[in-house]
Amino acid sequence: MGDFQYDNGEGSISVSYRKARSHNMPASHFHSTYEIFCLMSGKREFFIKDRTLVVQEGDMVIISPNILHRTTNTETPEHERLIVNIHEKHMAAGSYMDVLHPLFEKEYLIVKCPLQDRLAIETILQTMIAEMSEKKPGFELYALTLTLQMLMICCRHVKSSSVEILESPSPMHERISEVARYINSHYRNELSLHMLAERFYVSPYYLSRFFKEATGFTFVEYLNSVRIKEAKKLLEQSSMKVNLIAKRVGFGSVTHFGRVFKSVTGHPPLHYRKGK
Repeated sequence: MGDFQYDNGEGSISVSYRKARSHNMPASHFHSTYEIFCLMSGKREFFIKDRTLVVQEGDMVIISPNILHRTTNTETPEHERLIVNIHEKHMAAGSYMDVLHPLFEKEYLIVKCPLQDRLAIETILQTMIAEMSEKKPGFELYALTLTLQMLMICCRHVKSSSVEILESPSPMHERISEVARYINSHYRNELSLHMLAERFYVSPYYLSRFFKEATGFTFVEYLNSVRIKEAKKLLEQSSMKVNLIAKRVGFGSVTHFGRVFKSVTGHPPLHYRKGK
């Protein structure tokens, strides 16, 4: 079965399947949708919000809307994965959210299912891959119902077991997590690599090198992504003017804000204004 990328054009459901010998992550690192990442084979390191986490074969990663994330371990690329992105409006239909609430209480969750559940999920994934490849009538709705079945299995597992606390892969990753948490709390202020290196008692070279290794982002990419993610939320949820939003999230110039916004999201800021 070949790789594929399906998007319904409305941004409300997309499915991406990849059996990769090379690294690839979609350009956008946060979405207005829920993301369900199913690792069918291989091993990946994920950086989600402010932590690097190891994802093993059979794990499912569930990420809430507007949470910054990307896979980081480009040196061990061989893997097979399926990603489904679903907009909240699909989840709200038929009170699915009420039933699946345990999966969405947190900003993200890694679900490690027992073997029996993994076999059931594997069957669902293979059916979904076939549906998306053959595109028979009603395939999009079929994919949605398969996703809900998969989430239901995860939800039952999460409810019946305590979710383990996931350790950072190394002390270096834990240190970089502290830096990332600081950026998430202080993105409105003027921040630079040198300021943070001084604050965390490391050399700018060390911080620059290991920040990229642990997160997959350069320092500037990450800072810009955090700022733009917050700006996107303000555009979607408030009527604040664009120049005020730019200032609120830490940009000195609205022109620079517009350029960075488009490079991070692929769209100009007003694309996300409700009722535009």
